[in-house]
Amino acid sequence: MKITLLKCFLLVGALLSFGLMEAQEVSGTVTDASGPLPGASVVVQGTTTGTQTDFDGNYTLNNVDANATLVVSYIGYKTQEVPVNGRSTIDVTLEEDAEALDEVVIIGYGTTTVKDATGAVAAVTSEDFNKGVIASPEELIQGKTAGVQITQTSGEPGAGVQLRIRGTNSVRSNNNPLFVVDGVPLAGDDTSPSGGNIGVGTSTSRNPLNFLNPADIESISVLKDASATAIYGSRGANGVVIITTKSGKGAVGGLFEFSSSLSISKPAERYNLLSPNDFLDAVEQFGGDRNAQNFGSRTDWQDFVTRTVASQNQNLSYSNTHNSGSVRATFGYGKQFGVIEKSDLERITARLNVVQRFLDDNLTLNLQATGSRVNDQAAPLSGSAGFRGDLLGAAYSA
Repeated sequence: MKITLLKCFLLVGALLSFGLMEAQEVSGTVTDASGPLPGASVVVQGTTTGTQTDFDGNYTLNNVDANATLVVSYIGYKTQEVPVNGRSTIDVTLEEDAEALDEVVIIGYGTTTVKDATGAVAAVTSEDFNKGVIASPEELIQGKTAGVQITQTSGEPGAGVQLRIRGTNSVRSNNNPLFVVDGVPLAGDDTSPSGGNIGVGTSTSRNPLNFLNPADIESISVLKDASATAIYGSRGANGVVIITTKSGKGAVGGLFEFSSSLSISKPAERYNLLSPNDFLDAVEQFGGDRNAQNFGSRTDWQDFVTRTVASQNQNLSYSNTHNSGSVRATFGYGKQFGVIEKSDLERITARLNVVQRFLDDNLTLNLQATGSRVNDQAAPLSGSAGFRGDLLGAAYSA
């Protein structure tokens, strides 16, 4: 009996010792050639366990497997993968990434590199854009830039966009930034005419970038602080978003490209409402007249108002580079349907970007032309229509 108990205690002790060896605390310091790096990311590879270094470059991670690998990264530096190998203290020295520092960003008065930029500038190129079904240009960088909040005013196709750079600057004025497309400033206001109130409320605001085809965009730069936006004066008080479209550079010999996508949308949830019999039972339960409220209708107004839809998007482009310039021509067609009846957005776009050099490359001419047609249909749905005026209100009162 005593021998059996002793064996049990030895087994439990061995398991505890093994667990302590497998899951341990790891700490250390992240530095570069000039000293500690505050804000560096330290993550256990293949997991969501991670932390950031403090002001002195120190970090601490708990419950780290003895055979795990730490991934240490920082903007402008080469990412390092360091095996733990049972160690409790791991110090890491990061090296500068020359390619990341030499990355070209678009600013108000031309181009510069990340290491030479003096203002707060964030650039997202086409390689880093969000993938999937993209309905409007701002969705390409949603969640990609620090300090930039991008939301739509509603879920309908072509709905207005709210883009906030470093928070809201005014309580009552417009807080949208200045949009600049290939050097042409655009107002951040609604670009569609406001519909009159014919009993169903006024039309909602629309996205000022609806005329742009997201497939034509090469990069998007966000200028955040006063020094970066100074060239635009008061128009850049809420920040500046610079959109650069694709050119034919690099497509030697001519290149045709075609892309197509299909997406299916449906209402995320259904409201749990009473059936006709349940409603009449409730009326009777609370002292009402069951027969007076029974009009014989059994319409499911959720099915009547909402729908499951398929949206499409096609893009065709031709690019070519020659000795003295480049050309890129694109044509795009897309139609997005909303889950509410009678809501859709049809966009037909054509773009031509030409660069031609003359006089031994001493004179460069750029042509950037675009044509766009947007057919926007919005359902009679508005917050100013009252409970009987709009689509949902009519269903509610039926």
